[in-house]
Amino acid sequence: MTLIALLDHAAVLVFALTGALVASRAQLDIIGFSFLAILTAVGGGTVRDVLLDRNPVFWMADPTYLGVAVIAALLVFFTAHLIESRYTAILWLDAAALAFAVAAGARIAETLGQSAAIVIVMGAVTGCLGGLMRDVVANEVPLVLKQGELYVTCAVAGASVIALAPMLGVGPAMTVTLSAAITFALRAGSIAFGWRLPVYKSRPPRR
Repeated sequence: MTLIALLDHAAVLVFALTGALVASRAQLDIIGFSFLAILTAVGGGTVRDVLLDRNPVFWMADPTYLGVAVIAALLVFFTAHLIESRYTAILWLDAAALAFAVAAGARIAETLGQSAAIVIVMGAVTGCLGGLMRDVVANEVPLVLKQGELYVTCAVAGASVIALAPMLGVGPAMTVTLSAAITFALRAGSIAFGWRLPVYKSRPPRR
């Protein structure tokens, strides 16, 4: 298994777990669990592949990705009641999935010879869109848009490591490791320590 495939499989598995946990909070049936798990798991990567004109899309070229997502959904369906705080589990699993997906998306764009800007955008797209789709479908406030929280910022920072790697002369394995580590560390800081970006505050108009 290549490094990119390994990252994609890890992202699919962990994102699928978050999708199934969101389904458990919404009290969906087993089909709903599978649907949300698959949507979350492959949503970002699908948009990435379409934009980069990768044909076929990664999960169509290798349907085992779908199998991984369904297995994750079944696992959560039968064990979610054992988790004390499903929302906390979602936050931390989502942080790990974001780290894997950002590194995978950015690395794929880099191997296709894309510019640094596109590498960064593809990392962010891969990492953020699956969770965004999950939360919108489940009628929850998307984590991506939570007030002031570091999320897209984490994705951009992690993808930037891969975008800058050719200038730094760092090997692929080290690059994706650093990318994933930085993404996760920033997101973990936002969850655990309340790291935030400044938010807009309205002011009365001047007369």
